[in-house]
Amino acid sequence: MAKGFDVQAALARLHRAWSAATSTTWRPEAPALGQCSVTALLLQDRFGGEILQAPTPWGPHFYNRIEGARQDLTAAQFAAMGAAVPPYPDHPASRAEALADTSPAQYAALRQAWDAARERPEE
Repeated sequence: MAKGFDVQAALARLHRAWSAATSTTWRPEAPALGQCSVTALLLQDRFGGEILQAPTPWGPHFYNRIEGARQDLTAAQFAAMGAAVPPYPDHPASRAEALADTSPAQYAALRQAWDAARERPEE
């Protein structure tokens, strides 16, 4: 897996990849909304590491540990909901748990959009 995970580059690429096809709650003004499980899966695919979860009033929130560091690239969704970012207990989560929180079509859409976003210039 890739070393030297670049958070800002990954987040910029995700902003180009996230859409209504990757989350049913996506909105242009809140692109991270509903993207946690599908993003955690994609980041593990591309960068390795672990999928972690935290409980929230809306269900589990998924995020990653990559190269030993916690990475929550969808934390901005909480501000969009008028909520605080939850505490991070770093409970291990399986891919099956994260997949149960999304759909195969959304997961495939994010993988395809992520790969296509590599070829687009930075916005």
